[in-house]
Amino acid sequence: MTTCEAMTASTCKEASDIIDLNWENIGFGLVPTDYMYIMKSSEDGTFAKGELQHFGPIELNPASGVLNYGQGLFEGLKAYRKEDGSILLFRPKENALRMRMGAERMCMPAPTIEQFMDAVKLTVLANKRWVPPIGKGSLYIRPLLMGSGAVLGVAPAPEYTFLIFVSPVGNYFKEGLAPINLIVENDFHRATPGGTGGVKTIGNYASVLKAQKLAKEKGYSDVLYLDSVHKKYLEEVSSCNIFVVKDKIISTPATKGTILPGITRKSIIDVARGLGYQVEERLVSVEELLDANEAFCTGTAVVVSPVGSVTYLGNRVEYGNRGVGAVSQQLYSALTRLQMGLSDDKMGWTVKLN
Repeated sequence: MTTCEAMTASTCKEASDIIDLNWENIGFGLVPTDYMYIMKSSEDGTFAKGELQHFGPIELNPASGVLNYGQGLFEGLKAYRKEDGSILLFRPKENALRMRMGAERMCMPAPTIEQFMDAVKLTVLANKRWVPPIGKGSLYIRPLLMGSGAVLGVAPAPEYTFLIFVSPVGNYFKEGLAPINLIVENDFHRATPGGTGGVKTIGNYASVLKAQKLAKEKGYSDVLYLDSVHKKYLEEVSSCNIFVVKDKIISTPATKGTILPGITRKSIIDVARGLGYQVEERLVSVEELLDANEAFCTGTAVVVSPVGSVTYLGNRVEYGNRGVGAVSQQLYSALTRLQMGLSDDKMGWTVKLN
């Protein structure tokens, strides 16, 4: 059975229409779409019988594991519209693998890779009319895995729910592909060795909100965190990875348990090496960042975001006269052309949906 055959006739017809939105000013915020996907685990932890439902509120027991103990994970990936009307997904298998890795750390069962992929395809096609026109953005896809079963003591939940919703989005930062201003955080920390910083669990993001709020009140775009042990090595920004460019060498912090192994990060490393750059994954000190020629962030939401300035202990360093750096621009163009099907996908990263 094809993905479209799995939908009802009315759902297929609705999905074939094109929604009328102000695509020029969509930004990065929730736009309620038509359908979401829900699948629950059985008592033995296996998932089956997922289905599309109209997007809307869900019911949770007040004692559910996700509400009481934060037993939850999420993923983020995107779909792009091509000129021929087909839709491209970017590396969805990587998201399925990362969710399974995170689920193991959080004592949760997870959908199989095939279940994850099928659910993503079904949800995107059911909401096809919400995929932005070419060059106007993408359809952001948010898979969630949560402990939905009731549990009073500290223990894994007895039941789990896998859910996917989608929203059309534009740029994550209001600056778009323009330099952002970061402040290096010296007091708050995002993750610690032995913790859950290396998986995409929901609690990792709640912990950055305080520092992020304070930074934005001071006019900064976001916060760059240091390691919690030495307080001198770069970790990541609130929701994206960091790269430093110095004399033709691109360096990024190695993922060793406290840093999320970003899929865009992984892709940028491969693209950069394919373009002839030397890329190093290692400890990167804050002093190296301050002495760099250029810096940029990567993530599903931001794709590639050039850094215009970094402020550390009151010292502000600006890069490239606050313009978009040459390396950032080259990598952004190379990756987005791949994602949108405008260049030959020699890596086999995209999945086409008709």
